[in-house]
Amino acid sequence: MKKIILSPSLLSADFFNLREQTAELKRCGADMLHVDVMDGSFVPNITMGQELVKSFDASTPLPLDVHLMIEAPEQQIRQFA
Repeated sequence: MKKIILSPSLLSADFFNLREQTAELKRCGADMLHVDVMDGSFVPNITMGQELVKSFDASTPLPLDVHLMIEAPEQQIRQFA
């Protein structure tokens, strides 16, 4: 049987309480956290950039599953990695 991996989206998080929210997600069994990066060009919405993803990474021991919906991701992949 395949293991189900839980990766809740941080797009719904309360960014003012990010550390507490990510800790709660870990306690609830999240395996990783999903981060949607949208640049307003590749997709019409704008979400978060590299600095916010860096803050997410610092706020939790869980790995991040970063979904890059951006123009020319190959030009930014190293910064997000």
